[in-house]
Amino acid sequence: MLDLKKHEFLKNKAREVRKEIVSMVHRANSGHVGGSLGAADILTALYYHVMKHDPKNPEWEGRDRFILSKGHCTPVIYAVLADCGYFPKEDLLEFRRPGSHLQGHPYQPKTPGIDACTGTLGIGISTGVGMALGAKLKKQDQYYYILCGDGEIQEGQVWEAAMFANKYKLDNVIGFVDRNYLQTDGYSEKVMPLNPLVPKWESFGWKVFEIDGHDFEVIIDTIEKAKKEDKPVMIIANTTKGKGVSFMEGKAEWHGKPPTQDDFERAMQELV
Repeated sequence: MLDLKKHEFLKNKAREVRKEIVSMVHRANSGHVGGSLGAADILTALYYHVMKHDPKNPEWEGRDRFILSKGHCTPVIYAVLADCGYFPKEDLLEFRRPGSHLQGHPYQPKTPGIDACTGTLGIGISTGVGMALGAKLKKQDQYYYILCGDGEIQEGQVWEAAMFANKYKLDNVIGFVDRNYLQTDGYSEKVMPLNPLVPKWESFGWKVFEIDGHDFEVIIDTIEKAKKEDKPVMIIANTTKGKGVSFMEGKAEWHGKPPTQDDFERAMQELV
């Protein structure tokens, strides 16, 4: 169990990450704010409590890997990486600017802490399971954490990756589906129904847990359970798109709409 001090630390970190997300997208007048806000608690739990990583040595061979398969939600990973010290926080001011290493989708060659280029939906989980097999073949001891969007898993390539991970018994893969039920075109169950999602992943040979994606203790406890499995694990994390900003919560329109000045000021007041 998390003690009160650790829980408060993670809660405060997630709030700071959300403030950076809104600030980045507002300054750039471009970017994906809703899904980034919704995933902030998952990334906070991973980077500040769970993962083996070293900001002073981004290429450390023994580190765990995190792959943002829902690659449009870069504001959340950039905010976390900057706060951890992978690059100066001042770089966030250049989000989506020409020449910046912080582009709209992750670009591994230029951004310290980014482990894979993603953006085309389905690419991230496919890359991740391939990397995980490579680690197995080299007898390396590390985990590959992969965050998928629920709209993303409508892509057939995701299920090819799921079959691959099952075939090779990749117990070093722990995936998340950011299950907020919303995508750019609206409610995901109307666009392309995914339910029943738990038995669907189970039928592909994965161990599946379904959790509250905003509860730090549950997130961390579930990851510890996942590490005991002898197969790939998918955690269906029920989240709220736009989490933390009342007028963005549960609204598909905030998938990729930047906040106006008034929106920004309201959001900052709520995220104090």
